[in-house]
Amino acid sequence: MPRTREAGDGSIKIGLNLFLWSGQATEALVPVLEKAKRWGFDGVEFPLFHSDEEVYRRLRAKLDALGLRCTGCTVAMPDKNPISDSAEVRRAGVQHLKDMLRMCKILGAEVLCGPLCAPVGLLKGRGRTQDEWRWAVESLREVGPYAEEAGVTAAVEYLNRFEMYFVNTSVDTRRLVAEVNHPRVRMMFDTFHANIEEKDTFAACKACGKHLAHVHISESDRGVPGTGQVDWDGAFRAIRALRYKGWLTIESFGQTVPEIAAAAAIWRPLFKSNEEVATRGLRFIKDMIGGNQAKKKQKTRTKGKR
Repeated sequence: MPRTREAGDGSIKIGLNLFLWSGQATEALVPVLEKAKRWGFDGVEFPLFHSDEEVYRRLRAKLDALGLRCTGCTVAMPDKNPISDSAEVRRAGVQHLKDMLRMCKILGAEVLCGPLCAPVGLLKGRGRTQDEWRWAVESLREVGPYAEEAGVTAAVEYLNRFEMYFVNTSVDTRRLVAEVNHPRVRMMFDTFHANIEEKDTFAACKACGKHLAHVHISESDRGVPGTGQVDWDGAFRAIRALRYKGWLTIESFGQTVPEIAAAAAIWRPLFKSNEEVATRGLRFIKDMIGGNQAKKKQKTRTKGKR
């Protein structure tokens, strides 16, 4: 098997999260991989929940044949929760992360991202406790060496307050991974959650600093990037200021996959097709990387003053 590819190889890579098509990594995604290559993506992001190694080996073979790279995305779950009051459930949460890191290694995935410490939607009507913080640090410290061995970076995601109570801002998440203090345990920045929780998108993204390992490009309504209210200029200014060299991955949710639509509260159509999200989103990211959008806005402002 080829070596696991390393993240941070000195170039921005644009990815496409496959939650738009499936809640699981299966061979039914092969046609989507072929389309992603044709559309011009550098790679894809697989939903990682099962441990059928043969499926991942076959997907890896297809990726290699197409010349695509990949990342993985998973979540903590109520019965596999690293910050549960139950020691048994915490152990199951850590084991789930180790299992998914192993699947990443098979796939050649560079990053395992997502809300790795606390389940999505499991709200308790209160903020986090000191015990929960300690359990998260202990769990991630156990995961760090395993991630190192797999050659994968675990990127902890913070969510908005309506989906998670544990961490909701970039500063809190940075503090968490700094306390873990392992080079393979870092953090990610998601523009959707930042749009809800942060007062200043530029400052929030820049605050990630050296701990930033992954970025999700997600619109304010989870639709086509560039068509909503996210402060894209701020986000991309921070990405440039940090000299970030990693993945910019489109994450959007539609109604095609019922369990994903329910989890992400997608109650109405947000776009015409998955292809629209992919192709328009890709063009938008390329424009923003090049600073074209900012230049266009500056020209418009200049003309308006004449």
